[in-house]
Parts: sequence; structure tokens; C-alpha cells
Amino acid sequence: MTIFFVRSFFILISMLVGYQIGALLFEKEISGAVGGLIAGFIVSGVIILIERGMRRISVRGLSSAVFGLIFGLLAAKLLTDAVMLLPVDEATARTTRVVFTLVLCYLGMIIAIRGRDEFNLIIPYVKFQRQDQCQQAIILDTSVIIDGRIIDIAQTNFLEGRFIIPRFVLKELQQIADSSDPLKRNRGRRGLDILNKMQKTNHIVLRIHDEDFPEISDVDAKLLKLAKVLDAKIFTNDFNLNKVAELEGISVLNINELANALKQIVLPGEVLEVKVVKDGKEHDQGIAYLEDGTMVVVEDARRLIGQILNVSVTSVLQTSAGRMIFGKILNDHRSDKNHFHK
Repeated sequence: MTIFFVRSFFILISMLVGYQIGALLFEKEISGAVGGLIAGFIVSGVIILIERGMRRISVRGLSSAVFGLIFGLLAAKLLTDAVMLLPVDEATARTTRVVFTLVLCYLGMIIAIRGRDEFNLIIPYVKFQRQDQCQQAIILDTSVIIDGRIIDIAQTNFLEGRFIIPRFVLKELQQIADSSDPLKRNRGRRGLDILNKMQKTNHIVLRIHDEDFPEISDVDAKLLKLAKVLDAKIFTNDFNLNKVAELEGISVLNINELANALKQIVLPGEVLEVKVVKDGKEHDQGIAYLEDGTMVVVEDARRLIGQILNVSVTSVLQTSAGRMIFGKILNDHRSDKNHFHK
């Protein structure tokens, strides 16, 4: 609504200025003044249309273009002064000045806009940074927000830094919450609830970042780009995003890797008390789980589903999906508790 009032005020002022100019040019004739009024309305309308077409231009892109323009003007001035040292006539000097100015200003703006993501206000060898950027920025992915464990991890104070929610991630989360699929809709709403809880927690710093990259359509690619711009880490549990980020040299906090690192450490020969809950893939294998979710594959335990057994660990296998423990039954130490299966 504020933009509407600004545009209306701009049109009104433009019409008044056009009226005054028309009256001056045509010696206060009413037809000239009215013509100036109409011209002011048309010109202001064209400018507003141009402004609406520039909505996708970011502040970073505009500041980069201005920096490139200034750099081009400075380079053109230096080159023109160098040419003026040569014995050339006035017409050649004027032409050279115009050509250098146009070419170098254009090149400076284009180069600066293309490198706007790395653009910083600098003095030679000195780079200015905001003081509030001393904390590490951590960008949250959609998957880790929906997962829900992020709030418990943040409340433990093991992670230090500012949590950042990109606007495009928030938009994707809202689209999931508005999905016609009940499962997706519930996941999206849970993610929004998690963000609300984090925002209301005093010691958690959560910020929404408005930077977008219209030329990039993929959300994961936008996350990687934003992480490079902000020199931030990405907090995710997306396996593919994790691998691509590592290839591009971006630090990743993977919630699944953290969960695996916190699982119970067992060594071959140790004895575990587990309950066999289902049969395994191989012949006569039984499957059990530790409290942290670690799978235990027990040999010759298919016939003992539902029973609690003492199992000796034979080997431990670490995979990308987690840790798997293999073991065999200790016949001399089998527990007689809860014999549900005969």
C-alpha cells in the first residue's frame, strides 16, 4: 500500500512539473500547460512501468552495478588523460573520451553484476565486515526443519551461531503445508511449528534471509549459492545435498551423521541383551534393535522371535545408512524372560 501512495505522489508531482514546464515553454498558453500536464503523466507512467520491470533486481546487484559504473568512469578518465599527453587534435581527444567512457562503463557494470555475489565494499587490501558477522551462520534446509530434531539440538547449546532461514526455503515449506496430500501437509505444518518454537526460544538466534537467486530454479542450488555468499554452513539431512556441498567446499552439518556418532559403541566380544522382533534377510537370521535404533542381526534367531536373548557381538559394520551389529546367541546365557514365541 505504501508503494501505491509513493507512485501516486510521483505521478502527481510529475504532472505539476510538466504543467509548469509547458506553461514556461509556451508563454503561459493554456494549451501548452495542458500538454505539459499530459506529458508529465505519460512520462511518469513509463518510469513506473520500467520500475515494475526492475523488481527482480536485488540491492546487491544494483550496488554492484554502481560500483562497476564508478570504476569504469575512473578508468576512462585515466586512459583519456594518458591519450591527451599525445599530440592529438581536439576532435580526436573528444571522440576518444566518449568511446572510452561508453566501453569501460559498460564493461565495468557487466563484470561487477556477474560477480555481485562476491562483491564487497573494499579499500585496497582492507575488507570491511559487519561486527555482527562474528558468529557462524548456519543455513537450515527444508528437510532438517521437517525432521524436527533441530530444535532439540539447538536447545542443548552445542551449536553456536545464527540460524538462517532463506525466504525460498520458507516458501517451499509453505507449499508443502498447503499440499493436497495429507502426509505432506502434516509434515509441512510440523516444520512451521518447529520454526515458531525456535523463534520463541530466547537463546536461539533465528533470522529470515530475503536474498534470492531468480536465475536459479532448484532450491538445493540456491542453498549452495547462498552458503557461498554468506560463508555459512548448511544444516541438512539430505544425503545428495551433503555430497554436492562437500564437492563445492561448503561445510555441512548432517543431522543423520550426528545421530550415528552418538550411537552406542560396541566391540566384538561384548554381550548385549536384545529382543528379537522379526526375521532377517538371510536364512535363520533374526533382527533386533538397540534403544538408539541400531540394528542387530542375530544368527540362528528366526525361531526365537519375541524372546529376549543374550547376544555376543561378532562384528560391526559401518555403512552410509548407519551402523549394523552382527552377533550370535550365547546359549549358556540365554535369558528366560518374556518367552512369547514357542
